[in-house]
Amino acid sequence: MSMKRTFTRRELLRLMVAGSGAAVLAACGTQGGQTGTQATQAPAVVGQPGSKVKITYWGSFSGNLGEAEQAMVKAFNEAQDEVEVEYQFQGSYEETAQKFTAALQANTTPDVILLSDVWWFGFYLAGAITALDDLARQVNLDFNDYEPVLLNEGVRKGVHYWIPFARSTPLFYYNKDIWAEAGLPDRAPETWAEFSEWAPKLVKSDGSRSAFGHPNGASYIAWLFQGVVWQFGGQYSQPDFTMTMTDPNTLRAAQFYQDTVVKNKWAILSPNLNQDFIGGAIASMMASTGSLAGIQANATFPVGVGFLPQETNFGCPTGGAGLAVVSRAPAEKQLAAMKYIAFATNPTSAGVWSRSTGYMPVRISTKQTPEMIEFFKQNPNFKTAVDQLPKTRAQDAARVFVRNGDQIIGKGLERIIVNGEAPSAVFADVNNELTEGARPILEDLKAREG
Repeated sequence: MSMKRTFTRRELLRLMVAGSGAAVLAACGTQGGQTGTQATQAPAVVGQPGSKVKITYWGSFSGNLGEAEQAMVKAFNEAQDEVEVEYQFQGSYEETAQKFTAALQANTTPDVILLSDVWWFGFYLAGAITALDDLARQVNLDFNDYEPVLLNEGVRKGVHYWIPFARSTPLFYYNKDIWAEAGLPDRAPETWAEFSEWAPKLVKSDGSRSAFGHPNGASYIAWLFQGVVWQFGGQYSQPDFTMTMTDPNTLRAAQFYQDTVVKNKWAILSPNLNQDFIGGAIASMMASTGSLAGIQANATFPVGVGFLPQETNFGCPTGGAGLAVVSRAPAEKQLAAMKYIAFATNPTSAGVWSRSTGYMPVRISTKQTPEMIEFFKQNPNFKTAVDQLPKTRAQDAARVFVRNGDQIIGKGLERIIVNGEAPSAVFADVNNELTEGARPILEDLKAREG
Protein backbone atom coordinates (compact mmCIF):
# COMPACT_ATOMS: atom_id res chain seq x y z
CA MET A 1 0.00 0.00 0.00
CA SER A 2 1.47 3.35 -1.05
CA MET A 3 1.23 6.14 1.49
CA LYS A 4 1.96 8.91 -1.04
CA ARG A 5 -0.08 7.94 -4.04
CA THR A 6 -0.27 10.65 -6.68
CA PHE A 7 -3.78 11.28 -8.00
CA THR A 8 -4.27 12.10 -11.65
CA ARG A 9 -6.26 15.14 -12.65
CA ARG A 10 -8.86 12.85 -14.19
CA GLU A 11 -9.31 11.01 -10.89
CA LEU A 12 -9.59 14.20 -8.87
CA LEU A 13 -12.08 15.80 -11.23
CA ARG A 14 -14.16 12.66 -11.04
CA LEU A 15 -13.97 12.73 -7.27
CA MET A 16 -15.51 16.18 -7.23
CA VAL A 17 -18.69 14.73 -8.73
CA ALA A 18 -18.43 11.32 -7.11
CA GLY A 19 -21.90 11.47 -5.61
CA SER A 20 -24.70 13.77 -4.65
CA GLY A 21 -24.12 15.80 -1.52
CA ALA A 22 -27.78 16.49 -0.83
CA ALA A 23 -27.73 12.94 0.48
CA VAL A 24 -26.94 14.39 3.87
CA LEU A 25 -30.68 14.55 4.41
CA ALA A 26 -31.38 11.22 2.85
CA ALA A 27 -28.80 9.44 4.81
CA CYS A 28 -29.01 10.84 8.26
CA GLY A 29 -31.84 13.26 8.88
CA THR A 30 -31.21 16.79 10.11
CA GLN A 31 -32.66 16.55 13.58
CA GLY A 32 -30.40 15.65 16.49
CA GLY A 33 -31.23 13.80 19.66
CA GLN A 34 -29.81 13.92 23.14
CA THR A 35 -26.31 15.25 23.60
CA GLY A 36 -24.70 11.84 23.86
CA THR A 37 -23.10 12.50 27.22
CA GLN A 38 -23.35 8.80 28.05
CA ALA A 39 -20.42 8.18 25.72
CA THR A 40 -18.08 8.20 28.70
CA GLN A 41 -19.40 4.74 29.52
CA ALA A 42 -17.48 3.19 26.61
CA PRO A 43 -14.55 0.93 27.50
CA ALA A 44 -10.91 1.88 27.18
CA VAL A 45 -8.84 1.13 24.12
CA VAL A 46 -5.90 -1.22 24.42
CA GLY A 47 -2.90 -0.60 22.18
CA GLN A 48 0.87 -0.47 22.05
CA PRO A 49 2.66 1.63 24.66
CA GLY A 50 4.53 4.72 23.55
CA SER A 51 4.03 8.40 22.82
CA LYS A 52 0.58 9.68 22.02
CA VAL A 53 -0.33 9.72 18.34
CA LYS A 54 -2.39 12.72 17.26
CA ILE A 55 -4.86 12.30 14.43
CA THR A 56 -7.48 14.47 12.75
CA TYR A 57 -11.10 13.36 12.29
CA TRP A 58 -13.41 15.10 9.84
CA GLY A 59 -17.07 14.88 10.83
CA SER A 60 -20.30 16.07 9.23
CA PHE A 61 -22.93 16.48 11.95
CA SER A 62 -24.28 19.71 13.40
CA GLY A 63 -26.74 20.46 16.19
CA ASN A 64 -27.40 17.71 18.68
CA LEU A 65 -26.02 15.09 16.32
CA GLY A 66 -22.78 17.04 16.25
CA GLU A 67 -22.75 17.18 20.03
CA ALA A 68 -23.12 13.41 20.17
CA GLU A 69 -20.34 12.98 17.61
CA GLN A 70 -18.01 15.25 19.58
CA ALA A 71 -18.93 13.45 22.81
CA MET A 72 -17.78 10.21 21.20
CA VAL A 73 -14.41 11.75 20.36
CA LYS A 74 -14.08 13.15 23.87
CA ALA A 75 -14.89 9.78 25.42
CA PHE A 76 -12.24 8.09 23.28
CA ASN A 77 -9.60 10.64 24.21
CA GLU A 78 -10.39 10.20 27.90
CA ALA A 79 -10.51 6.40 27.75
CA GLN A 80 -6.85 5.88 26.77
CA ASP A 81 -3.56 7.73 26.54
CA GLU A 82 -2.12 6.46 23.25
CA VAL A 83 -4.16 8.38 20.67
CA GLU A 84 -5.57 11.89 20.66
CA VAL A 85 -8.29 12.67 18.13
CA GLU A 86 -8.84 16.24 17.01
CA TYR A 87 -12.42 16.64 15.81
CA GLN A 88 -13.01 19.02 12.91
CA PHE A 89 -16.52 19.72 11.64
CA GLN A 90 -16.57 20.10 7.86
CA GLY A 91 -20.25 20.77 7.13
CA SER A 92 -22.71 18.49 5.38
CA TYR A 93 -21.78 15.16 3.80
CA GLU A 94 -21.37 16.97 0.48
CA GLU A 95 -19.22 19.72 1.96
CA THR A 96 -17.04 17.17 3.73
CA ALA A 97 -16.50 15.26 0.49
CA GLN A 98 -15.74 18.42 -1.47
CA LYS A 99 -13.23 19.55 1.16
CA PHE A 100 -11.66 16.09 1.11
CA THR A 101 -11.29 16.36 -2.67
CA ALA A 102 -9.58 19.73 -2.27
CA ALA A 103 -7.41 18.34 0.53
CA LEU A 104 -6.25 15.52 -1.73
CA GLN A 105 -5.09 18.10 -4.25
CA ALA A 106 -3.38 20.19 -1.57
CA ASN A 107 -2.01 17.19 0.35
CA THR A 108 -3.71 18.38 3.56
CA THR A 109 -5.89 15.36 4.23
CA PRO A 110 -7.28 14.20 7.58
CA ASP A 111 -6.55 10.74 8.98
CA VAL A 112 -10.07 9.42 9.52
CA ILE A 113 -13.22 10.69 7.84
CA LEU A 114 -16.99 10.25 7.89
CA LEU A 115 -18.34 9.57 4.39
CA SER A 116 -21.93 9.06 3.31
CA ASP A 117 -23.27 6.12 1.35
CA VAL A 118 -23.10 8.08 -1.93
CA TRP A 119 -19.57 9.41 -1.41
CA TRP A 120 -17.32 6.66 -0.07
CA PHE A 121 -17.32 4.62 -3.29
CA GLY A 122 -15.84 7.38 -5.45
CA PHE A 123 -13.00 7.86 -2.99
CA TYR A 124 -12.47 4.10 -2.93
CA LEU A 125 -12.16 4.06 -6.73
CA ALA A 126 -9.50 6.77 -6.58
CA GLY A 127 -7.56 4.97 -3.85
CA ALA A 128 -8.12 7.82 -1.38
CA ILE A 129 -9.29 5.51 1.41
CA THR A 130 -7.39 2.44 2.50
CA ALA A 131 -8.15 -1.23 3.07
CA LEU A 132 -8.99 -1.86 6.72
CA ASP A 133 -8.63 -5.59 7.27
CA ASP A 134 -5.01 -5.63 8.39
CA LEU A 135 -5.57 -2.59 10.61
CA ALA A 136 -8.62 -4.29 12.10
CA ARG A 137 -6.56 -7.35 12.98
CA GLN A 138 -4.00 -5.16 14.73
CA VAL A 139 -6.66 -3.67 17.01
CA ASN A 140 -8.51 -7.00 17.46
CA LEU A 141 -11.64 -5.73 15.72
CA ASP A 142 -14.07 -8.56 14.90
CA PHE A 143 -16.16 -7.82 11.82
CA ASN A 144 -18.43 -10.78 12.61
CA ASP A 145 -20.34 -8.76 15.21
CA TYR A 146 -21.42 -6.02 12.79
CA GLU A 147 -24.86 -6.09 11.22
CA PRO A 148 -24.12 -7.84 7.89
CA VAL A 149 -26.48 -5.75 5.76
CA LEU A 150 -24.68 -2.61 6.94
CA LEU A 151 -21.10 -3.89 6.97
CA ASN A 152 -21.19 -5.54 3.57
CA GLU A 153 -21.94 -2.28 1.78
CA GLY A 154 -18.38 -1.16 2.46
CA VAL A 155 -16.76 -4.35 1.17
CA ARG A 156 -15.11 -4.65 -2.25
CA LYS A 157 -13.56 -7.93 -3.43
CA GLY A 158 -13.75 -9.27 0.12
CA VAL A 159 -11.91 -6.28 1.62
CA HIS A 160 -13.40 -3.73 4.03
CA TYR A 161 -13.02 -0.03 3.19
CA TRP A 162 -15.96 1.67 4.94
CA ILE A 163 -17.19 0.78 8.43
CA PRO A 164 -20.84 1.48 9.41
CA PHE A 165 -21.32 4.19 12.02
CA ALA A 166 -24.32 6.49 11.53
CA ARG A 167 -26.55 4.10 9.61
CA SER A 168 -30.22 4.59 8.98
CA THR A 169 -33.29 3.45 7.11
CA PRO A 170 -36.49 5.33 6.28
CA LEU A 171 -39.43 4.90 8.64
CA PHE A 172 -43.07 5.81 8.21
CA TYR A 173 -43.80 8.64 10.69
CA TYR A 174 -47.33 9.62 11.65
CA ASN A 175 -49.03 12.09 13.97
CA LYS A 176 -50.96 10.01 16.48
CA ASP A 177 -53.33 12.85 17.42
CA ILE A 178 -54.37 13.38 13.80
CA TRP A 179 -54.68 9.63 13.33
CA ALA A 180 -57.03 9.43 16.34
CA GLU A 181 -59.01 12.45 15.14
CA ALA A 182 -59.55 10.69 11.82
CA GLY A 183 -60.58 7.44 13.52
CA LEU A 184 -57.65 5.45 12.14
CA PRO A 185 -55.94 2.54 13.91
CA ASP A 186 -52.81 3.50 15.81
CA ARG A 187 -50.30 2.04 13.35
CA ALA A 188 -48.60 2.76 10.08
CA PRO A 189 -50.48 1.66 6.94
CA GLU A 190 -49.60 -1.84 5.82
CA THR A 191 -49.84 -0.99 2.11
CA TRP A 192 -49.98 2.12 -0.04
CA ALA A 193 -53.42 1.01 -1.17
CA GLU A 194 -54.57 1.10 2.43
CA PHE A 195 -53.02 4.51 2.98
CA SER A 196 -54.71 5.82 -0.17
CA GLU A 197 -58.02 4.99 1.51
CA TRP A 198 -56.96 6.68 4.77
CA ALA A 199 -55.43 9.80 3.23
CA PRO A 200 -58.62 11.78 2.44
CA LYS A 201 -59.57 11.59 6.14
CA LEU A 202 -56.28 13.27 7.08
CA VAL A 203 -56.55 16.26 4.72
CA LYS A 204 -57.98 19.59 5.87
CA SER A 205 -60.35 21.12 3.34
CA ASP A 206 -58.88 24.60 3.83
CA GLY A 207 -55.51 23.37 2.58
CA SER A 208 -53.74 23.84 5.91
CA ARG A 209 -52.91 20.16 6.24
CA SER A 210 -52.02 17.37 3.84
CA ALA A 211 -52.02 13.68 4.56
CA PHE A 212 -48.43 13.12 3.47
CA GLY A 213 -45.29 14.99 2.50
CA HIS A 214 -42.58 14.30 -0.05
CA PRO A 215 -39.29 16.18 0.34
CA ASN A 216 -38.88 18.99 -2.18
CA GLY A 217 -35.26 18.23 -2.89
CA ALA A 218 -33.47 16.28 -5.58
CA SER A 219 -31.67 13.92 -3.23
CA TYR A 220 -33.82 13.07 -0.25
CA ILE A 221 -36.72 12.17 -2.51
CA ALA A 222 -34.52 9.79 -4.54
CA TRP A 223 -33.48 7.92 -1.38
CA LEU A 224 -37.06 7.53 -0.17
CA PHE A 225 -38.32 6.65 -3.64
CA GLN A 226 -35.77 3.80 -3.76
CA GLY A 227 -37.86 1.79 -1.33
CA VAL A 228 -41.10 2.64 -3.14
CA VAL A 229 -39.66 1.45 -6.45
CA TRP A 230 -38.83 -1.89 -4.86
CA GLN A 231 -42.29 -2.03 -3.28
CA PHE A 232 -43.85 -1.73 -6.73
CA GLY A 233 -41.56 -4.43 -8.13
CA GLY A 234 -39.15 -2.14 -9.97
CA GLN A 235 -35.57 -1.01 -9.48
CA TYR A 236 -33.25 1.81 -10.52
CA SER A 237 -30.61 -0.49 -11.97
CA GLN A 238 -29.13 -3.94 -11.95
CA PRO A 239 -25.87 -4.71 -10.09
CA ASP A 240 -23.91 -4.59 -13.37
CA PHE A 241 -25.01 -0.95 -13.86
CA THR A 242 -27.66 -1.79 -16.45
CA MET A 243 -30.27 0.94 -15.90
CA THR A 244 -33.90 -0.03 -15.43
CA MET A 245 -35.62 3.33 -15.01
CA THR A 246 -38.01 2.49 -17.86
CA ASP A 247 -39.07 -0.84 -16.37
CA PRO A 248 -42.90 -0.89 -16.22
CA ASN A 249 -42.88 -1.36 -12.45
CA THR A 250 -40.45 1.51 -11.95
CA LEU A 251 -42.76 3.69 -14.02
CA ARG A 252 -45.74 2.47 -12.03
CA ALA A 253 -44.09 3.67 -8.83
CA ALA A 254 -43.38 7.05 -10.42
CA GLN A 255 -46.99 7.35 -11.53
CA PHE A 256 -48.11 6.64 -7.98
CA TYR A 257 -45.88 9.42 -6.67
CA GLN A 258 -47.27 11.84 -9.24
CA ASP A 259 -50.88 10.87 -8.47
CA THR A 260 -50.48 11.53 -4.74
CA VAL A 261 -49.84 15.21 -5.49
CA VAL A 262 -51.35 16.00 -8.89
CA LYS A 263 -54.41 13.76 -9.18
CA ASN A 264 -55.45 12.71 -5.69
CA LYS A 265 -54.05 15.83 -4.00
CA TRP A 266 -53.43 14.31 -0.56
CA ALA A 267 -49.68 14.82 -0.60
CA ILE A 268 -47.45 17.86 -1.00
CA LEU A 269 -43.83 18.58 -1.79
CA SER A 270 -42.26 20.03 1.34
CA PRO A 271 -39.11 22.19 1.43
CA ASN A 272 -38.57 21.15 5.07
CA LEU A 273 -40.17 17.79 5.64
CA ASN A 274 -39.36 17.33 9.32
CA GLN A 275 -40.47 20.83 10.26
CA ASP A 276 -43.75 20.49 8.37
CA PHE A 277 -44.42 17.25 10.21
CA ILE A 278 -43.57 18.75 13.60
CA GLY A 279 -45.69 21.82 12.78
CA GLY A 280 -48.72 19.79 11.71
CA ALA A 281 -48.75 20.81 8.04
CA ILE A 282 -48.51 17.13 7.09
CA ALA A 283 -49.95 14.20 8.99
CA SER A 284 -47.30 11.70 7.94
CA MET A 285 -44.08 11.19 6.00
CA MET A 286 -41.25 8.82 5.29
CA ALA A 287 -38.04 10.03 6.91
CA SER A 288 -34.76 8.78 8.31
CA THR A 289 -34.55 6.94 11.59
CA GLY A 290 -31.67 9.33 12.27
CA SER A 291 -34.27 12.08 12.66
CA LEU A 292 -36.25 10.22 15.31
CA ALA A 293 -34.69 11.61 18.48
CA GLY A 294 -34.93 15.19 17.27
CA ILE A 295 -38.49 14.85 16.00
CA GLN A 296 -39.71 13.32 19.25
CA ALA A 297 -37.93 16.01 21.26
CA ASN A 298 -39.56 18.84 19.28
CA ALA A 299 -43.03 17.49 18.48
CA THR A 300 -45.96 18.62 20.63
CA PHE A 301 -47.89 15.44 19.83
CA PRO A 302 -47.19 11.72 20.24
CA VAL A 303 -45.15 10.48 17.31
CA GLY A 304 -45.87 7.09 15.77
CA VAL A 305 -43.48 5.17 13.54
CA GLY A 306 -43.79 1.96 11.59
CA PHE A 307 -42.35 -0.12 8.77
CA LEU A 308 -42.66 1.32 5.30
CA PRO A 309 -45.88 0.40 3.48
CA GLN A 310 -45.80 -2.49 1.04
CA GLU A 311 -47.30 -2.74 -2.41
CA THR A 312 -46.36 -5.74 -4.56
CA ASN A 313 -43.33 -6.29 -2.31
CA PHE A 314 -41.74 -4.88 0.80
CA GLY A 315 -38.89 -2.50 0.08
CA CYS A 316 -36.66 -0.42 2.32
CA PRO A 317 -33.14 0.90 1.64
CA THR A 318 -30.32 1.48 4.04
CA GLY A 319 -28.67 4.88 4.24
CA GLY A 320 -26.36 6.97 6.34
CA ALA A 321 -22.62 7.26 6.78
CA GLY A 322 -19.57 5.23 7.72
CA LEU A 323 -15.98 5.76 8.75
CA ALA A 324 -12.91 5.40 6.55
CA VAL A 325 -9.16 5.74 7.00
CA VAL A 326 -7.31 8.00 4.58
CA SER A 327 -4.69 6.30 2.38
CA ARG A 328 -2.21 9.15 2.62
CA ALA A 329 -2.04 9.02 6.41
CA PRO A 330 1.25 7.60 7.76
CA ALA A 331 1.12 4.04 9.02
CA GLU A 332 1.06 4.98 12.71
CA LYS A 333 -1.80 7.40 12.11
CA GLN A 334 -3.74 4.82 10.11
CA LEU A 335 -3.47 2.45 13.05
CA ALA A 336 -4.51 5.20 15.45
CA ALA A 337 -7.48 6.01 13.23
CA MET A 338 -8.51 2.36 13.26
CA LYS A 339 -8.37 2.38 17.05
CA TYR A 340 -10.85 5.26 17.02
CA ILE A 341 -13.14 3.45 14.58
CA ALA A 342 -13.02 0.34 16.76
CA PHE A 343 -13.98 2.44 19.78
CA ALA A 344 -16.74 4.47 18.11
CA THR A 345 -18.40 1.31 16.76
CA ASN A 346 -17.81 -1.10 19.65
CA PRO A 347 -20.94 -2.66 21.22
CA THR A 348 -21.09 -0.15 24.07
CA SER A 349 -20.40 2.95 21.98
CA ALA A 350 -22.83 1.77 19.30
CA GLY A 351 -25.53 1.64 21.97
CA VAL A 352 -24.69 5.11 23.29
CA TRP A 353 -24.75 6.56 19.78
CA SER A 354 -28.04 4.84 18.91
CA ARG A 355 -29.78 5.95 22.10
CA SER A 356 -28.55 9.51 21.65
CA THR A 357 -29.51 9.94 18.00
CA GLY A 358 -31.96 7.36 16.67
CA TYR A 359 -29.44 5.77 14.33
CA MET A 360 -29.40 2.00 14.32
CA PRO A 361 -26.89 0.11 16.47
CA VAL A 362 -24.34 -1.24 14.02
CA ARG A 363 -23.25 -4.13 16.24
CA ILE A 364 -25.34 -7.26 16.67
CA SER A 365 -24.43 -7.72 20.32
CA THR A 366 -25.51 -4.17 21.19
CA LYS A 367 -29.15 -5.17 20.90
CA GLN A 368 -28.73 -7.73 23.67
CA THR A 369 -27.10 -5.38 26.19
CA PRO A 370 -29.18 -4.56 29.29
CA GLU A 371 -28.99 -0.86 28.43
CA MET A 372 -30.50 -1.34 24.96
CA ILE A 373 -33.12 -3.83 26.14
CA GLU A 374 -34.32 -1.36 28.74
CA PHE A 375 -34.09 1.55 26.31
CA PHE A 376 -36.19 -0.25 23.71
CA LYS A 377 -38.71 -1.11 26.41
CA GLN A 378 -39.03 2.55 27.38
CA ASN A 379 -38.73 3.85 23.79
CA PRO A 380 -40.36 1.36 21.41
CA ASN A 381 -40.16 3.75 18.45
CA PHE A 382 -36.38 3.36 18.44
CA LYS A 383 -36.71 -0.40 18.08
CA THR A 384 -38.80 -0.13 14.91
CA ALA A 385 -35.82 0.51 12.64
CA VAL A 386 -33.90 -2.36 14.27
CA ASP A 387 -36.83 -4.71 13.66
CA GLN A 388 -37.11 -3.51 10.06
CA LEU A 389 -33.37 -3.89 9.37
CA PRO A 390 -33.44 -7.59 8.35
CA LYS A 391 -35.92 -6.65 5.60
CA THR A 392 -33.74 -3.87 4.16
CA ARG A 393 -31.11 -3.95 1.45
CA ALA A 394 -28.40 -1.77 -0.03
CA GLN A 395 -29.49 0.75 -2.62
CA ASP A 396 -29.25 0.23 -6.36
CA ALA A 397 -25.96 1.20 -8.02
CA ALA A 398 -27.67 3.90 -10.08
CA ARG A 399 -28.11 6.09 -7.01
CA VAL A 400 -25.09 5.39 -4.83
CA PHE A 401 -22.35 4.45 -7.29
CA VAL A 402 -23.06 6.55 -10.39
CA ARG A 403 -21.67 10.05 -10.00
CA ASN A 404 -24.56 12.43 -9.40
CA GLY A 405 -26.96 9.52 -9.91
CA ASP A 406 -28.79 10.56 -6.77
CA GLN A 407 -29.54 14.03 -8.12
CA ILE A 408 -30.29 12.78 -11.63
CA ILE A 409 -33.06 10.56 -10.29
CA GLY A 410 -34.29 13.22 -7.88
CA LYS A 411 -34.54 15.88 -10.56
CA GLY A 412 -36.44 13.43 -12.75
CA LEU A 413 -38.94 12.88 -9.94
CA GLU A 414 -39.36 16.63 -9.56
CA ARG A 415 -40.19 16.91 -13.27
CA ILE A 416 -42.81 14.19 -12.79
CA ILE A 417 -44.34 15.61 -9.61
CA VAL A 418 -43.92 19.36 -10.01
CA ASN A 419 -44.27 19.71 -13.78
CA GLY A 420 -46.69 16.83 -14.23
CA GLU A 421 -44.62 15.30 -17.03
CA ALA A 422 -45.23 11.71 -18.11
CA PRO A 423 -43.07 9.27 -16.11
CA SER A 424 -42.24 7.26 -19.24
CA ALA A 425 -40.72 10.27 -21.03
CA VAL A 426 -38.90 11.61 -17.99
CA PHE A 427 -37.42 8.31 -16.89
CA ALA A 428 -36.31 7.57 -20.46
CA ASP A 429 -34.18 10.71 -20.19
CA VAL A 430 -33.01 9.71 -16.73
CA ASN A 431 -32.14 6.21 -17.94
CA ASN A 432 -29.97 7.62 -20.71
CA GLU A 433 -28.24 10.08 -18.39
CA LEU A 434 -27.52 7.37 -15.82
CA THR A 435 -26.20 5.02 -18.52
CA GLU A 436 -23.76 7.70 -19.68
CA GLY A 437 -22.78 8.40 -16.08
CA ALA A 438 -22.02 4.73 -15.52
CA ARG A 439 -19.47 4.45 -18.33
CA PRO A 440 -16.52 6.02 -16.47
CA ILE A 441 -17.47 4.08 -13.33
CA LEU A 442 -17.21 0.82 -15.23
CA GLU A 443 -13.82 1.91 -16.62
CA ASP A 444 -12.60 2.80 -13.13
CA LEU A 445 -13.90 -0.44 -11.68
CA LYS A 446 -12.05 -2.42 -14.31
CA ALA A 447 -8.86 -0.53 -13.56
CA ARG A 448 -9.31 -0.80 -9.78
CA GLU A 449 -10.64 -4.33 -9.42
CA GLY A 450 -9.80 -6.01 -12.72
